[in-house]
This record gives sequence, C-alpha cells and structure tokens, in this order.
Amino acid sequence: MKTFLFSILALTITFSNLKAQTPAQVEGAWTFNEDEKLHYIFFQDGFYFHTIQQGNQFIGSDGGNYEVNNKVISTRVLFNSMDSTKIGNAIDVPFSFTGNQLSISVSQGQVNFQRVDEGQAPLAGVWRITGRMQDGKITPIHQTGSRQTYKLLTGSKFQWVAMDPEKKQFSGTGGGSYTFKDGKYTEHIEFFSRDNSRVGASLNFDGKLENGDWHHSGLSSKGAKIYEIWSRIGKAN
Repeated sequence: MKTFLFSILALTITFSNLKAQTPAQVEGAWTFNEDEKLHYIFFQDGFYFHTIQQGNQFIGSDGGNYEVNNKVISTRVLFNSMDSTKIGNAIDVPFSFTGNQLSISVSQGQVNFQRVDEGQAPLAGVWRITGRMQDGKITPIHQTGSRQTYKLLTGSKFQWVAMDPEKKQFSGTGGGSYTFKDGKYTEHIEFFSRDNSRVGASLNFDGKLENGDWHHSGLSSKGAKIYEIWSRIGKAN
C-alpha cells in the first residue's frame, strides 16, 4: 500500500454506516498503523491535527479547523508540512464510525483508525500562550502578525504546532502522550519535527488550572526556567 497521507482536504473520503453524529463523538485521539508508519489524528474543540511518524522519524503533519454538521465534517487547512498548496483549502467530508473504530475508504483501500481517547480530561482543549513570568511578574503575550502557535490536548495526547496560514508556512510541531495528576504535568515525546533524537524523552512540569487558565512551570527542554500561562481558545463548533 502506498503511504496514506491523511490530509482530509486532499482526499475523497467515504465513511461507511453513515449516521447522524455529534462533535463530541468525533473528538479525541485516533491512530492508524500503515505498514511501519503510525498515523495520529486528533480532533478537539474545532481543530484537527494529523501527523505521520515512522519509528523515530517525523514524516509530516497537517491540520486546521473543522465543524461537524450531522453527517459531514467541514474542514479548512491551516498548515501542511508536506504540501503548502493545500493551505486554505476547504471541503465537506462525509463520515461515521462504529464503536472504537473509524473506517475510511480511500483509493488505496480501507483504513481503520482506532480510538485512543474521547477527548475528555481537565486539560483537554486547544490552548494559546497568553502570559509569561518575567522578573517576578506575569507579562501578557499578545499574538501579533499572522504567525500562530497552538497546543492541542485530548484526553491523553498532545500536539503543539507553529504555523503562519497567511504566508503558508509551517515552522514546527511535536507531540505524544501526557499525564496531569496532583499538580504534575508530564509529556512523553513521541514525535518532533525539529529533532528526532528527542523522541522517547519525558518532560516534567508543575501545572495547575486557575480561573480557567493553565499555569505551566518548570524547566524547558534546554534547561531554562519557565513559568507560562496558557488560555483556551473558543470552540469553533
């Protein structure tokens, strides 16, 4: 089978057993194994991110916004590391799933995604950094220009993406699994576009939810002390 590059907007997709679905049923993390390649796809709060990994090697990632309307997912691409000409494209995709399996028919054959989680957890959502501790004070961070950085968390998976949809640029992404318990937030890196050697590493932080914001503190991957505030962005659907 040829590599299944799952850009929702680049393929004609037919899902079996069509029934009316809701955004909550689609949300969460899904995976699909294609030969030696692992596909992740995350749906959360109006965003979808899809990534392909082979061993420790990052293959590519794409994603954007989505809405669920009865039997259709309406999508719009915000980034695509494999083909920037797809950025800005939109399409309505018929869909359905049965139990914990999402069965998709494409030109190469049937593809079966397996559910990892249902997108339910205290930190589940799409986040954007809005503040950082500097000299003992929280300094607000305001997004300027068209460059955007988001962090998407499902019930057990995470992915951050840096992109510029206006300029059709992809700057980087990374993700994997996470845990959040008793004020401790831990990331287990499963893919990283900038440095494959980081795959398998774990990063530990202090974390808390305060007035709806996520306070994130500890040491960065470079060993620098950080204290960041992240805020959820509104649901698109």
